[in-house]
Amino acid sequence: MPAMKKEFGYRNSLAVPRLNKAVVHMGTGAGLKDAKFLEGAEATLRRITGQAPVKTLAKKSIANFKIRQGMVVGLKVTLRGKRMWDFLNKLIAVALPRTRDFRGLKPSLVDRSGNLSIGFREHVAFPEIRSDEVERLYGLEVVVDTTAVSQDEGLALFKYLGFPFRSSR
Repeated sequence: MPAMKKEFGYRNSLAVPRLNKAVVHMGTGAGLKDAKFLEGAEATLRRITGQAPVKTLAKKSIANFKIRQGMVVGLKVTLRGKRMWDFLNKLIAVALPRTRDFRGLKPSLVDRSGNLSIGFREHVAFPEIRSDEVERLYGLEVVVDTTAVSQDEGLALFKYLGFPFRSSR
């Protein structure tokens, strides 16, 4: 907080950006009709986050994608407070370094509002998942929501929190 106050010239400590929540979600596009796929994805998300996922339903039917209104099209978990911090520590210290060909996060992953979105092609980077028991690979996305108002503030916040960003080249 003191470094952010100094860098951006905040007078009030409540003006310093902070983290709101972390949302972990996965789409179930590959296994729309396969109940076993949905059960496996739900169990995987529960193990990674330590919280039960919520099913995301389709709002309307789309014939080209073979989706009907009310079908389960995704799973998500919203983490706040201590669970969010525990998950982010695990993400920074274990999951990101275990990702294949990881050379740091791109600064462009932080959007204009200062939020960070990271996509994983494989869920095996997380320590709760043992590679010998994996039957199917699930991709997932992690979105970290902040109170920052610009990309520069969000990027600085994530750097101070220890997220490994690439050096700008």
